[in-house]
Amino acid sequence: MTAPFKIAAAQIDIQIGDAPVNINRMEEVLRETSWQQADITIFPEAALCGYCFESLEEALQYAEPINGPSLQRLSDICAELKSHCIFGMLETEGSALFNTCVLLGPEGLIGRYRKVHLPTLGVDRFVTAGDELSVFQVGDLRVGLNVCYDSAFPEAARILALSGADLIVLPTNWPPGAFCNAEYVINARALENSVYYAAVNRVGEERGFNFIGKSRICDPEGNTLATADHDQEAILYATIDPELARNKRKVRVPAKHEIDRFNDRRPDVYAAYSDGSA
Repeated sequence: MTAPFKIAAAQIDIQIGDAPVNINRMEEVLRETSWQQADITIFPEAALCGYCFESLEEALQYAEPINGPSLQRLSDICAELKSHCIFGMLETEGSALFNTCVLLGPEGLIGRYRKVHLPTLGVDRFVTAGDELSVFQVGDLRVGLNVCYDSAFPEAARILALSGADLIVLPTNWPPGAFCNAEYVINARALENSVYYAAVNRVGEERGFNFIGKSRICDPEGNTLATADHDQEAILYATIDPELARNKRKVRVPAKHEIDRFNDRRPDVYAAYSDGSA
């Protein structure tokens, strides 16, 4: 049996191009969520630097390598608090720029994920797409990472679930136009994959874009465990039971109403309709 985990979702405002201010705000939240005994605190996409940059050259001024000073500062905070955090940043590697999600723990970097699906929006117009979907271990909990627009593609969550994720985390910067994602898609991704799903949006205004908030945590049945149904700062909490996510077979009436969303799939049929480009 695995022990339950308490997670926190920090729906906060972010200041574009001001990592020190953003880190100070994240530290305030981490101290609050640690006091509330959260094991993992999740922040929005691009929480370190903001999102609505107008050129690659501008964005590069506020990007850092994965071993940069901001990650070191947040790693030190996690070590002090004996906690974990997940947040978005702009990452440089050589001449490439990535929209990256980072998982830190008391021992430092656990994993990173580079956004795979890129909309024509904000800094995503200038970054390089990632090419890998991975699941990371936090104690007994298996955590899959996506970012924002990834949630619009069911394959991204399905691959993470098939790779063993108990919890899928989605730091996001949802602008107006993403209300359907917030209200319906997150619950659907949790239900169809029988996993916990935490979508953590930002709030505030940035260069003409008003972010809608509406962060949400769902359970493996697609039920909403916690939601911030507004565009103001808030911290959500929920308890994650890995065993519940791992039990894919639902027996509602023995021999009369049983479903298994993994074993009941038909990949042989799906393959007949795809040449790899669909």
